[in-house]
Amino acid sequence: MAVNLSKNGPALTSAFQEVVDEKSNTNWALFTYEGNSNDIRLAEKGDGGLEELVEELNNGKVMYAFCRVQDPNSGLPKYVLINWTGEGVKDSRKGLCANHVSSMANFLRGAHVTINARADEDVEPEVIMQKVAKASGANYNFHKESSSRFQDSGPQGPVGSVYQKTNAMSEIKKTNKDNFWAQAEKDEEKRRKEERAKAVDERQHLEKERKDRESKEATQRDKRDKERASQIDEQKKYQQKQDAESKDQEKQNWEAASLISQRALNPREMFKQRERGITPSDSDVPSAAPVSPQPEPDVDDGQSRCEYDEQEATPLPQEQCEEEAPAADSQVQETLYEEPPQPQVEETNSYEVTAEETPDKGTCARALYDYQAADDTEISFDPDDILTGIEMIDEGWWRGYSPDGHFGMFPANYVEIM
Repeated sequence: MAVNLSKNGPALTSAFQEVVDEKSNTNWALFTYEGNSNDIRLAEKGDGGLEELVEELNNGKVMYAFCRVQDPNSGLPKYVLINWTGEGVKDSRKGLCANHVSSMANFLRGAHVTINARADEDVEPEVIMQKVAKASGANYNFHKESSSRFQDSGPQGPVGSVYQKTNAMSEIKKTNKDNFWAQAEKDEEKRRKEERAKAVDERQHLEKERKDRESKEATQRDKRDKERASQIDEQKKYQQKQDAESKDQEKQNWEAASLISQRALNPREMFKQRERGITPSDSDVPSAAPVSPQPEPDVDDGQSRCEYDEQEATPLPQEQCEEEAPAADSQVQETLYEEPPQPQVEETNSYEVTAEETPDKGTCARALYDYQAADDTEISFDPDDILTGIEMIDEGWWRGYSPDGHFGMFPANYVEIM
């Protein structure tokens, strides 16, 4: 991949211009990569010359240095480009960065000397200055021109000396270089292992959280499904119960209607017959005795039915009607108030009310079905309850006392006269 000079372009260009400008105190700038990317950044800059620049080079990085020096021959400013590849850089990184040298040379243009360095020996200031002197093209110094080529310059120093100036910092770096970079490599490897372990832990933690979340969601979903199914079952059971109750109610109503239609004597008809048969002179008759309605002739007995109809249809003379009216009234009264046969009480727990038990309660009736009062003018009762003091005010509605002592109206077809 190509080197990227645009990300930190303004800072790179500014540092380069400061080095090129002869009026600026900055005479060197050092550039390197951001991590393992191909983005170039400014590492450092200064005004201490080659000696200061060399101390900033790192054996574990690939770096590019641009420095302004003075030509020892002509005294003119010269520019040096150093392509530094440390000994601790991996081979794969070296091969990748080797393709960036030409791009950096185009950016740091105007260099008189280019040095490809790998060790501290390659960037010694003396060695660099020698290369700068050779690159000037002439070993001529206008400031140190000798007056005579053959003039005796006095005693000369010893010839063939190998003495070199000792640089304490350089010696320390050379001595501790191997240990330093070995320790740096160990620290880097340790850091990478920690990062890998941390990444693995994070992945495991995220995976665990995801599984817990999915398990919790599944549990909640199952719970909601069970609750919904339970609600549906309850609703179905309630609906079935309502349907069963409705059917039972319809059945009871049908049975009630059937029983009433099958009764030999309708209470309403008996009430009508009683009102037709009682005269004002009969008011002294005690009302405590229960009414014993006389049944109509059997419908199946054709002859009796016909005779009964003929008797009703045959008109009587006026005098005979007047003479027989009291007798008929007495006969009807005696018929209506004839004491019913004494019921036999069996040895059971069933409770039956007879005429002797209710001598002062008026007309009594037994409830066939249960009835709930719609308002305060009506009474409520249950099946087999005894209603007393009954007043037959209408064909469909009577009035009387319920077992709890309340007085009010009730439907006539829900009871039977005792």
